[in-house]
Amino acid sequence: MKVFTYLTFVLIFAVGVPSIAKAQWINDAKINALIDEGIRDTYNLEFNKADAAFNKVVKRYPSHPSGYFFLAMVEWWRILIDLEDESRDDRFHDMLDDVIDLCDDRLDRDERDIAGLFFKGGSIGFQGRLLANRKSWVSAATRGKEALPVVMDASEIAPKNADLAFGTGIYDYYAAVLPEKYSVLKPLMMFLPDGDKEQGIKALKHASQNARFANWEAMYFLMQVYYSSENKPSSALKYARKLHTEFPDNPVFHRYLGRIYIKLGNWQRASKVFAEIQKSVKKRKNGYNTKMHREALYYLGYNEMLEKNLNSAMKYFVECDRISRKIDEEPSGFMVMTNLRMGMTHDLMKQRNYAIKQYDKVLRMDDFRGSHEVARKYKKSAYRR
Repeated sequence: MKVFTYLTFVLIFAVGVPSIAKAQWINDAKINALIDEGIRDTYNLEFNKADAAFNKVVKRYPSHPSGYFFLAMVEWWRILIDLEDESRDDRFHDMLDDVIDLCDDRLDRDERDIAGLFFKGGSIGFQGRLLANRKSWVSAATRGKEALPVVMDASEIAPKNADLAFGTGIYDYYAAVLPEKYSVLKPLMMFLPDGDKEQGIKALKHASQNARFANWEAMYFLMQVYYSSENKPSSALKYARKLHTEFPDNPVFHRYLGRIYIKLGNWQRASKVFAEIQKSVKKRKNGYNTKMHREALYYLGYNEMLEKNLNSAMKYFVECDRISRKIDEEPSGFMVMTNLRMGMTHDLMKQRNYAIKQYDKVLRMDDFRGSHEVARKYKKSAYRR
């Protein structure tokens, strides 16, 4: 199932481009400025402002798909900041169905209508992305397969389009990387175009520098690629800094910045970032939710443990554990690791009986990234630094 998930993402991420319009499709400077403004508001989670901007686009150009599509992207970010909430799913699918219908009307009149092709492919792709997030793998893959030829047709008509390079870059990257990582994908990929990892990264960089609207999303993807699959956190940091600077109220970019610093071993800067996140949670800023609070507490506690500020570390861990027990149906990785770190902190505080109790708690939970082995080790012999 995991491998099928990756194949699904090859298809749907390549076509699920949230910003694939091109200025000349609407030859109106004021409207293009509104689109720019709405995109920035969307990334900063100023959803009401973004809705207002895109509704003006719809009012001025009711037969063009761009305004409707970007309104759906506002809804997408509302979903993205709290993926466990499925209450907006039906509305999101309905909004994209409306975009697809509008695109079909344009394509009935002109099968080479570039706006119709781009926005139809993007809409189908985003429906697939949400279905994948909901683990509806077959439906997600079906939507991805429907969208891919639409976007390929568009790329033949406008091969130099920098916004389109974002979608083709993602496809080239994943179509090359995933079959090498998961050999079972190789026969499945025989029915799809070949990928090229280096070409994919090159296209993504081109989009990040030159795309009219997809530049930020290309940077977001490059940040994720360098952070995860390429394991080049120094390269990821370049994009994380840029995105957080441009969109300081976006919690997704903010959190990535902190995680990248941790991967680089720069705990001083990571702690600064997670302290900022904690403050944003307390201010109830949009998107800074309870799970982000828990993550911030964990990393702040771990840094305090490393700095031997043990009482402070324990306070962070206790609060992190309290939140985990409140929101987890089953023990999460954060709950497991928090209890493990609490045991280690008790050992450093010479509170051996309490430490053993924490290690026993960890052993009663499902193993998370070797947590059982570590707990057994320190239960046998106290943790020391």
